[in-house]
Amino acid sequence: MSPKQQRGEETVARVLDAALELYAQSGEAGLTLGAITQAGGVSAGSIYHHFGSLHGVTTALAMRWLGRLLGELAAALERADDARTGIHAIVRTYLDFVRAHPAAARLLHSARADHEGMAHAKAIRDSQEARLSPIAAWIDARREAGELAALPTPVIESLVLGPVVGAARRWLSVGDIDLDETTPALQEHIWRSVAP
Repeated sequence: MSPKQQRGEETVARVLDAALELYAQSGEAGLTLGAITQAGGVSAGSIYHHFGSLHGVTTALAMRWLGRLLGELAAALERADDARTGIHAIVRTYLDFVRAHPAAARLLHSARADHEGMAHAKAIRDSQEARLSPIAAWIDARREAGELAALPTPVIESLVLGPVVGAARRWLSVGDIDLDETTPALQEHIWRSVAP
């Protein structure tokens, strides 16, 4: 990597780190060009050069954390001995991620992220293909082995992640559920929904 490329990557990382900190403090309202340039120690020109716009910063930040979440889910599945432990691992890993990174999780579960997800679902899936493929392959292999219900992969993904996302949103927005108590209950209920 050339020194110029390295400096560019460092600038991108500083901007995204600053943007997440500002989001944690003030939500989307805190993500202004002035606040990011000041917190990240970069120029407005650098932001436009690397991200194209303020919206580009938010999108890149969400994609960074989505990639990290998907990577953690795929790694959890790789360590699973069977379908049941894999499903349990997905639930636990997702909710542990939300608890460990609440600001990033709020961004990923925000109305803006929902809007972007609906408007650009194919592009987002394509950009995360390297992280999504191992998850889909794991589901396919377990289904073909008779360890999961004979349902299409997108249906299994929805049955598994739908309740987990719902619990994460509830914890992030209202805070009236205990993730330690919720995790084992969800693990078993979700497992029963996808078991053969």
